[in-house]
Amino acid sequence: MRNRALIYLVVLSMCLFSFKNEGNQLSRRSFSTKLVGTPYIIVDKSDYEVQVYDDEGWYATYPAVFGNKSLGDKMMEGDRKTPEGNYKIVSKRPHAKWDKIMLLDYPTAADWQKFRERKAKGLIPAKATIGSGIAIHGTWQRDDMAVDYYQNWTNGCVSVKNEEIEELYEIIPIGTKVTIRK
Repeated sequence: MRNRALIYLVVLSMCLFSFKNEGNQLSRRSFSTKLVGTPYIIVDKSDYEVQVYDDEGWYATYPAVFGNKSLGDKMMEGDRKTPEGNYKIVSKRPHAKWDKIMLLDYPTAADWQKFRERKAKGLIPAKATIGSGIAIHGTWQRDDMAVDYYQNWTNGCVSVKNEEIEELYEIIPIGTKVTIRK
């Protein structure tokens, strides 16, 4: 009897966890609630999420994917890693490949400092460059499943589904602070 109950508990747990993020639908405070005050974004690479906050607290969470599978901090141009640090959105525009794009101010002074220190320690090649062009953007047309399957495919950017970049693009102003962390 105890074994049967334990089996049911395990099966129930597996079902709950397997449907936790079914379809990677965005969740948010309320579909009728607008952002209040100044928004800011936290990109959590470990949880594959873009979290939006405003003056009242948490507003929305969107599933996201990144560059390299390692989820490590960007070291140099071409490593396909998403940088970690504090940024802000410096421009927004439609994009032919990825629907909409919100460009970040990478590299910042802090990124340059990390880059120089890593280069001095020999962690990256002497001729390496830091890179640029990091953004939050959509996916290839009709390729939202990359987000559903957590396929890290970018060159270091943060990618969300096209429907969700459309919403972010509308509600997030230029100048919004973005923290990217592991």
